[in-house]
This record gives sequence, C-alpha cells and structure tokens, in this order.
Amino acid sequence: MAIAPGMLKSLVSITQFNRGQASRIFDRLSTESQLIVLKNNQPSAVILSPEEYERLLEIEEDYLLMVEAQTRLANNENVPAKSFEDVMNNLGITEEDLRQAGDVEIE
Repeated sequence: MAIAPGMLKSLVSITQFNRGQASRIFDRLSTESQLIVLKNNQPSAVILSPEEYERLLEIEEDYLLMVEAQTRLANNENVPAKSFEDVMNNLGITEEDLRQAGDVEIE
C-alpha cells in the first residue's frame, strides 16, 4: 500500500495504543477524517471518523443503486420509457397536487 505524502500526518503507530494514548488518538478524529495505524512500519488498519464512515456508506449505497438502475435499463431495452406526464396521468395526480403535498420525509 503506497502512502501519499499528504497522508503522512495521519499515520499512527500501534505502539501509541500500547502506551495508553488511545484517547488522544481518537480525539484526532475530530479534525482528521481517517488515521492509518502502522504495525511494524506497515499499514495495518484504518480508523475512520463517524462522518467519514457515513460518507463512504452513502457513496457505496449510491453506487449500488446506480448499478441496479443500469441493470434494469439493460434488461428492459425493448420496454418504452414513460414520460413524467404519462405517469402523473396514470396515477391521477396533478401539478397542483404536488405543490400542495409539500416536503415528505422518508425514513
């Protein structure tokens, strides 16, 4: 694993954990998104801040949704696409209905 020069400040030796400095190491995650733990001078693990972990999970989810959409599009090449207006008409929804609905929060 090659380490970019900008990542050098993110290196943490496993020895620091063994010397009881874990709290100080984890405090660094408030200003750094990731830390690389070295064992025998080799990258052994990566510690991520909760925000960075969440960001990566969202990227993964978006990627999987994109792959699913591409697969569906490829499998339905002969099925004509429906316009937004066609869908609205089929469901009996008007533009005014959408304006009145406001924002909806989906959990």
